[in-house]
Amino acid sequence: MAKDEKISLGENVSVPVHVGVIMDGNGRWAKKRGLPRKFGHREGAKTFRAITRHAKALGIQYITYYAFSTENWKRPKDEVDAIMDLFEKYLDEVRDFIEENIRVRFIGDRTRLSENLQRKMASVEEDSKDFDSMTLVLAINYGGRDEICHAAKKLAQQVKEGKLEPEDITMDMIERNLYTEEIPPVDLVIRPSGEQRLSNFMIWQAAYAEFYYTNILWPDFKGSDLDKAVIAYSERNRRFGGV
Repeated sequence: MAKDEKISLGENVSVPVHVGVIMDGNGRWAKKRGLPRKFGHREGAKTFRAITRHAKALGIQYITYYAFSTENWKRPKDEVDAIMDLFEKYLDEVRDFIEENIRVRFIGDRTRLSENLQRKMASVEEDSKDFDSMTLVLAINYGGRDEICHAAKKLAQQVKEGKLEPEDITMDMIERNLYTEEIPPVDLVIRPSGEQRLSNFMIWQAAYAEFYYTNILWPDFKGSDLDKAVIAYSERNRRFGGV
C-alpha cells in the first residue's frame, strides 16, 4: 500500500474515529500448523503492521491494539519471553510509522517491563508526539480494571492531601486520570478468533462501543476484513442510551 493512499468504502459509510482491536488467535493459528505458539505471534505482528496502514488509509484517526494484558503473565514463561523479545524487535519497526506522520502511544503499567523496552517506548512516544495523521496506541501490560484502580488511587491521593473533596469527583476527573486521558472513547471493538468477550480491554472507554466478532484468526485478518467491520459499524444505529 502506498504511503499516502486513501481508501473509500462509499459516501454512505461512516468511518469510526477510534477502533480497538483485540489481537486474538495467534496461538491457535500456530497450533493448526503444528508450530510453536511464538510463530503465531510473529505472524500476528505482520498483520498488525498491515492493518495499521489500512486503517490509516480508511481515515480511522485512532487505533488501539490489545497487545499484552495484565493477565497474560499467567502464560508459559517461554511464551511470555518470546512475546517480550518480539516487542523489543518490532518496536524498532514501529519507528517506520513515524515516517508516515503517525503518533505512537503506549498504555498500561510499564513498571513490570524491561528497562530497555521502557526506554524504547518512551523514545518512540517522544519522537512522534507532534504527528497527527493517525494515533497508534499499543496496550502493553494493560488491564481495564487495573487502569480504573490506578486512576482511583491517584484521585484518592489528592483527597488525602486535601486537594480534592470526595463529593467533587466526577466522571471527567476519572477519565483525565486514565492512561487514555487525551484519547477519545472507542467507537468500534474488533475481536477475531471467534471469542465474544471484552477480556478486560478498555472497559471504561468502550462503554458505548459497537462490537464486531469474526471467526478469522488474527494472523489471517486482512484489510478486507477491516473493511467489513467498518461497514457493519456504519450500519448500526448508535443511540447512546437515547431512542
